[in-house]
Amino acid sequence: MPKAVRYNEFGGIDVLRVDEVERPVPGDGQVLVRVKVAGINPSEAAIRTGAVAHIFPSTFPSGQGSDLAGVVEEIGADVGGFSPGDEVIGFSQRRASQAELVLVEVGDLIRKPANISWEVAGGLYVAGVTAWGAVHSVQLEQGETVVVAGAAGGVGSLAVQLARRAGATVIGLASESNHEWLRSHGVLPIAYGDGVADRIKATAPNGVDAFIDTHGNGYVELALALGVAVERIDTIADFAAAAKHGVKTDGGAEAGPGAKVLTELVGLIADGNLEVPIAKVYPLAQVREAYTELEHRHTRGKIVLEP
Repeated sequence: MPKAVRYNEFGGIDVLRVDEVERPVPGDGQVLVRVKVAGINPSEAAIRTGAVAHIFPSTFPSGQGSDLAGVVEEIGADVGGFSPGDEVIGFSQRRASQAELVLVEVGDLIRKPANISWEVAGGLYVAGVTAWGAVHSVQLEQGETVVVAGAAGGVGSLAVQLARRAGATVIGLASESNHEWLRSHGVLPIAYGDGVADRIKATAPNGVDAFIDTHGNGYVELALALGVAVERIDTIADFAAAAKHGVKTDGGAEAGPGAKVLTELVGLIADGNLEVPIAKVYPLAQVREAYTELEHRHTRGKIVLEP
């Protein structure tokens, strides 16, 4: 029997387990995918704890995960464009990607280019679409300056590259260990912590036009203190501050049709114009260890699971 990540109640990492489950059977418009790699994301941890149950209600037992890349195993009725054996990238809207076999709606799959690794393909969707949405929401123009907080994380590492492609000068807030990586991608790195506002002002003497917060913990207030207009601030991590100050929370679902954005990102990666750093690959059985590392919030890029 195939295996899948499951949990029976809201809680910490200890509620996660890997169970044997019934083999899924594709229905109309569905594709059964044998997963090669599935991504993990902070939003899944929030869903698992119940902290956002008012937005993402759960039924138990619950699966977990959206990102996936794998090989088509079987197709249901009315499925065109895919055949068993095809290599695909996609996403599960059922929180079920962290598994050996996953049912995916045909419209949520695209073909995987041969020159994109399984690790990159499997960890792309959530971080990529969220970064795309955040960058587009702040409406960058050529020559403007944007600050990205959490610039080396799963979303931030993509947001800084997309912001550079938009023609902006990008200031990336990250730990010292990630500064060389940021410089290599045309980003001006700054250490976070005490004095960060002064360091930003020194790096951007003409001011900051936009601010993308992928971390939370006071960065919305920092952006306002720097004089950034409310409509040019986007946070994907501090919804309380967004509600208080009226800044944007675009990313993820707000980014538009997922498969369309995913196709655009995959094209950039395949052409060598976008890098998805992979921090670590864990076997599916070590899902608890993977989320433990994720919640330390010090990785560069993505952590992924390999069934």
